[in-house]
Amino acid sequence: MRHRHPTVKGALSFSNPTVRAWLFQIIAVVTLVAIAIYLIHNTITNLNNRGITSGFAFLDRSAGFGIVQHLIDYQQGDTYGRVFLVGLLNTLLVSALCIVFASILGFFLGLARLSDNWLLRKLSTIYIETFRNIPPLLQIFFWYFAVLRNLPGPRQAVNAFDLLFLSNRGLYIPAPQLGEGLLAFLAAIIVAIAVSIGLYRYNTLRQIKTGQLRRTWPASLALIIGLPLLAHALFGAALHWDVPELRGFNFRGGMALIPELAALTLALSVYTSAFIAEIIRAGIQAVPYGQHEAARSLGLPNPVTLRQVIIPQALRVIIPPLTSQYLNIVKNSSLAAAIGYPDMVSLFAGTVLNQTGQAIETIAITMSVYLIISLTISLLMNLYNRRIALVER
Repeated sequence: MRHRHPTVKGALSFSNPTVRAWLFQIIAVVTLVAIAIYLIHNTITNLNNRGITSGFAFLDRSAGFGIVQHLIDYQQGDTYGRVFLVGLLNTLLVSALCIVFASILGFFLGLARLSDNWLLRKLSTIYIETFRNIPPLLQIFFWYFAVLRNLPGPRQAVNAFDLLFLSNRGLYIPAPQLGEGLLAFLAAIIVAIAVSIGLYRYNTLRQIKTGQLRRTWPASLALIIGLPLLAHALFGAALHWDVPELRGFNFRGGMALIPELAALTLALSVYTSAFIAEIIRAGIQAVPYGQHEAARSLGLPNPVTLRQVIIPQALRVIIPPLTSQYLNIVKNSSLAAAIGYPDMVSLFAGTVLNQTGQAIETIAITMSVYLIISLTISLLMNLYNRRIALVER
């Protein structure tokens, strides 16, 4: 019996699934390329008709406006490129503060939700169900207009030991300035941390061999405090402090944390901590209850069980949704434009865009920055998640 071989004509027929798949892909790619070419041509035509020159040369032009808060030196005559750096640093600042505060607050709220104490459990539930169901923009308005803007003026500011001053102009705190003993101070801290890690590892190996556990934290604490103090005594101060003083109608010197930063940090930290608390609770409850019983049968105290047994296993469930909350913090920080906090959106996609008319360039730069920040956070969290993941052997 003779076997028929498929002909070239049959192989290239539209009834062949492979041919159809390739044909549809080619059509999709051609369509996307055509749409992109049309959009680019239409954009260039509109820019030419309005006399707008495209490009990034505007970054070298003088901005001509002031910025209330800047982590680097900035003057009104600086360039738009400098404005970009100021906005970027302000965005990173508020994002980092919110991530830290929301993580700490959310962790303890998540534990409180599982507490045996009825009052603590109910209070944490009320907190979570209240703040996670109110839009973050409304929470920002509440902290800014209802709380912080109603604080007393600079002359009646809340004074803490003549070092901290809280008023409706913001929180004024001493500003650090580098001293001659900075390098020695940093070297002392690095040596103290390295020795502390070595002591901890030595104690762990000793516990495995002998079964005896010795506390290393007193020695580590003494090293971390004592060595920097010794460096300070031998090489001079690592930092000098510029203390704020009331002069006229406002404070001079020190570092000012403006109300917009405080309102944004409070609102986003409180809002996101409610979601993180539920993630923590779900992660702990995802650990099989047999792990609790096994730890209890070994006589481990509840804090040790939570720290050494439950949390390490719960992290494998917690990290992926926690990454999404960190990304939400970065993206929600763009709501700062509603109260005038000088972040990337307010400065670059707002003021700079209005002054230069370079809409495509400013929006593209702003979108790229948020994309890079989000991808970096995702990369770091995924690397940590991969490190703690269970590996089957």
